[in-house]
Amino acid sequence: MRTLFVDGYNVINSWPSLKKVKEYSYESSRVQLIGILQNYVAFKGYKMVIVFDAQLVKGSIQKKERQGNLVVVFTKEGETADNYIEKMVNDIGRNTEVCVITSDSLEQQITFQRGATRMSSIEFYHEVVSTQKKIEIEIERKYLEKRNWLEERIDEKTLEKLEKMRRSR
Repeated sequence: MRTLFVDGYNVINSWPSLKKVKEYSYESSRVQLIGILQNYVAFKGYKMVIVFDAQLVKGSIQKKERQGNLVVVFTKEGETADNYIEKMVNDIGRNTEVCVITSDSLEQQITFQRGATRMSSIEFYHEVVSTQKKIEIEIERKYLEKRNWLEERIDEKTLEKLEKMRRSR
């Protein structure tokens, strides 16, 4: 199973829709990003770790929250998202398929050297938007399969009579 590591604030600062939300509240942009990515990993069947810096938060301890195949991590005081991702990729990068999502070129180089592939935040944005469209199509297709139209259940003569009644109004 593919594992994705996402530099959360890097993505928020790169995606047009999340940049606007961030102007009002980082919390709102985090919640929105997490919601979008929950749908993405559920559809794709990937594991994902979204990492948010808490390096400048005095007394901060590392926090992890699991939501299905999605893990949200807030780093501890003094630890950047980059440091956390590098450490994790170093541990698993050559044993499993890992992709790091960040537009930080130095971070991309380091994680690539440790066995991960990389994708910029903007490339990932386009990938997620494309996947959202596929999800919508799949939902519509399933809805259409389950519809139960009256005209599909009655005989042709009755259907003609009903149509005449409808037109005579």
